[in-house]
Amino acid sequence: MQKEKIVNSGRSSLTKFAWLSIAAAVTTISMKTIAYFLTGSVGLLSDAVESVVNLLGAFMALGMLTIAARPADNEHAFGHSKAEYFASVVEGLLILVAAAGIAFTGIERILNPKPLEQMGIGLLVSVGASVVNFVVARILMTAGKKFNSITLEADSQHLMTDVWTSAGVIGGVGLIAITGWNQLDPIMALIVAANIVWTGIGLVRRSVDGLMDVALPDHEMKSIEKIMNKYRQKKVEFHAIRTRQAASRRFISVHMLVPGEWTVHDAHHVAEDFEGDLRGILGDAVVTTHLEPIDDEISMHDIHDQ
Repeated sequence: MQKEKIVNSGRSSLTKFAWLSIAAAVTTISMKTIAYFLTGSVGLLSDAVESVVNLLGAFMALGMLTIAARPADNEHAFGHSKAEYFASVVEGLLILVAAAGIAFTGIERILNPKPLEQMGIGLLVSVGASVVNFVVARILMTAGKKFNSITLEADSQHLMTDVWTSAGVIGGVGLIAITGWNQLDPIMALIVAANIVWTGIGLVRRSVDGLMDVALPDHEMKSIEKIMNKYRQKKVEFHAIRTRQAASRRFISVHMLVPGEWTVHDAHHVAEDFEGDLRGILGDAVVTTHLEPIDDEISMHDIHDQ
């Protein structure tokens, strides 16, 4: 006997956060571009380029969140939630492309240094852009954790990287104002590029893990084990547990061994309770239980172990 429950989480509402990210990217691109033209700082230019990547990533996030919110259909019986991974993969690759462009510009400026101008006004504009990114990043991270959305979390992490990038650039430009050493500007741009590469690789790796159906993290597996221990006290055993995660949705498959004298009615209700407890701790989860008699020796056989 198999039981499967799919919960509709109404994820179409998450697109509003993508629109917020788009608005923030447009705002910060404008502000950082103004700061660059005021100062001529290649560090501030690199900051503006990263915001362009943020904008492209936000549009990708909007598209993939829209697809991921679609209900299951005949061709996609498990829903469309994996679409979110495509957004984070693309954003990670865009980050790497941006880093290459920043590094190229930084090296060119090291070879041909130029003095900076109107640094005070330029820094104020850049600080304002960083504040916008920080506020939006916190909103996206809160929503990402609440709704288990890797797309929103990736977007938030990217924006926070932008915030730290801006802090580094602003610090570099400030040091130039004090020391007069103009080469600090392109050096800071190269440091920014290295930081962006690290973020991009992390996003791509995490997305690939999701596309490869990696198991749930250890802390969630421990929570599942606690629930199973609760039912073991009712003479129920488990084996062949398999887990995976597709963006926000978790999938758990497990063989549930019950006493042979139980009726189908009794076993069914215990399985329902067990599945409900798992969804209580995991949220939007698809739980599949396969009932077997505990006193039958072939019940412990698992085709995947052969």
